[in-house]
Amino acid sequence: MTRARLPEIAGFALLALGLGAFATAAVPPTPGVAACVAGLVALRRSAAPLTRYVANRCLTMLGALLVISALVFAIIDLPPGDYLSNLIAELRATGQASSVAQAEFLMREYALDRPLVERYAIWMGFWPGPHGFSGILQGDFGRSFELDRPVADVVREGMAFTIGLNLAVVVFVYLTALPLGAISAVKANTWVDYLAALVGYIGLATPNFLLALVLMYYGNVAVGLPIGGGMAREFIGEPMSWAKFGSIALHMVAPVIVIGTAGMAAMMRRLRANLLDELGKPYVVTARAKGVAPATTVIRYPLRMALNPFVADIGNLLPQLVSGSVLVSVVMSLPTIGPTLLAALRSQDLFLSGFILLFVSALTLVGMLISDLLLAVIDPRIRLAT
Repeated sequence: MTRARLPEIAGFALLALGLGAFATAAVPPTPGVAACVAGLVALRRSAAPLTRYVANRCLTMLGALLVISALVFAIIDLPPGDYLSNLIAELRATGQASSVAQAEFLMREYALDRPLVERYAIWMGFWPGPHGFSGILQGDFGRSFELDRPVADVVREGMAFTIGLNLAVVVFVYLTALPLGAISAVKANTWVDYLAALVGYIGLATPNFLLALVLMYYGNVAVGLPIGGGMAREFIGEPMSWAKFGSIALHMVAPVIVIGTAGMAAMMRRLRANLLDELGKPYVVTARAKGVAPATTVIRYPLRMALNPFVADIGNLLPQLVSGSVLVSVVMSLPTIGPTLLAALRSQDLFLSGFILLFVSALTLVGMLISDLLLAVIDPRIRLAT
């Protein structure tokens, strides 16, 4: 073992200890945070440039998440009152004294009667609340007062369908945009290019909710396509089976087309523009002059260089797996997490809306890191900063 590997080993060991400390809700989060930060600082001295880059980015992401969490909590708290305060005012107006006492007990139980800064520190797990250190850092995401359920259960319930639907959307977008964009560039200014451009413009110009309404009617009338919901009613609450999986897949056809059409059109047009630019460069002209096969001339380097937008979009992919298209989900009655977030924001359900927004922000930062690393892999012109 060389001495150059010691900072790397120590860094990974401290990260493991820090993450293990977060799993123990009975202790303050300070040791876990300190161990994770110390581990990342140690990894910055690693001999591997990639490890140093990732450690620097992770430290930056931790700082960004801390700022984002404070902003999310403060912005949600900006409107006067919250769900329980509004409920107490409504109960008092109707003379329901027993229910008022219960709501006031919940406010004390979840420290909602304390100052803003203290409430934020308790929510994050930086400060002891009525039950000690029990916040996001310890795995306690709070409670949804509107739904009267733990936030973790609410998010978990809609997460499976949300991720499945949006993964299907991503596959649809990539499988259609990649070939259409490449063919449009290779066959530029031909009827193939014009037809692909027409499809792209229609996809970009048509609002998702309008396309959803059209597909809901004509898809059901013409081919009997099931519209609305995540599965047939007889499978709700039943264990997973091939019949239930087939029902879920069939119900996903229309939402995938509706949500994916605009993204497919935009990505196709960008790929066409990038590939046309690459095909006009001297190295491609030289390859053609030397008799290189047309397919090799396009695929070997130009297409690879033109794929940067596809990889860069991964930064937006991970948050979309959670949020998806809220408006389409509402129109088509889809059991995704998007309508849940919308309802939580409207009712000022602090813990539920705050956690979903913070989780989406974390996924955005992770997605940007992954896209940057993949861009360096596929494009030799990009070099990682050390």
